[in-house]
Amino acid sequence: MNSTASKTNIKNNGLGFLANSANVKSGAPHAIRKRTLGQKAADRITRIVGSWTFIIIQSVILVIWITLNVIAWKKHWDPYPFILLNLMLSFQAAYTAPIILMSENMEAERDRVKAEKDFATNRKAEKEIEETQSRLENIEKNLAKIIEIMEKK
Repeated sequence: MNSTASKTNIKNNGLGFLANSANVKSGAPHAIRKRTLGQKAADRITRIVGSWTFIIIQSVILVIWITLNVIAWKKHWDPYPFILLNLMLSFQAAYTAPIILMSENMEAERDRVKAEKDFATNRKAEKEIEETQSRLENIEKNLAKIIEIMEKK
């Protein structure tokens, strides 16, 4: 597939952040381009939400929320079964899940591109090894001929 067709195919597949790059050796067809603001935000949110710090802080907030609503003397702003708390957690999950999936998809694409580069490098190394083995075999044959000629003299 030629370069133009490859770029068109990438854009049609929704992988617009991939393209040929002059910085990439000819063995690898695609390289990751500069990420968009949305992609950077998705990665940052995923890093934050996937950290122990976030889990601990959120757990502390939930315990405080529930405790204040259970032991409140006068006004329970969110009495049991904590409908407002459930609504807020549902909103958080509804927005966080797709963002995490976007980040995972971008990471999978980066891994695929890296695997393609690795495969191309391995193929090139394999060809070079085969060429080297062929040259060594030729050298061995030539040495055998030289030794045979020297033994005759």
